[in-house]
Amino acid sequence: MVGKYKVITLCGSTRFKDEFLEAQKRLTLEGNIVISVGLFGHSGDNEVWTEGTKEMLDDMHKRKIDMADEIFVINVGGYIGSSTRSEIEYAAKTGKKISYLEL
Repeated sequence: MVGKYKVITLCGSTRFKDEFLEAQKRLTLEGNIVISVGLFGHSGDNEVWTEGTKEMLDDMHKRKIDMADEIFVINVGGYIGSSTRSEIEYAAKTGKKISYLEL
């Protein structure tokens, strides 16, 4: 199992905090390096909503996508919001593989 590890960035609405944590755990145990969000704005991390912070975090997440081999979209119930849609479009434009929690 030791060797070259695939890097996966998690994307999705931060309202799905539990699903983010479960996906991070599962993908890590499968032998991947997992990059996730730093804050869960829709799950109580209110610092996200201070002036300029959301925009910074959105840009930072695109840099996390740049570092990844692929993205894994946490789309519980098929939900994909505008920020996540933007991340999916960015990942596709930059040639990243895109996987989904739910098809």
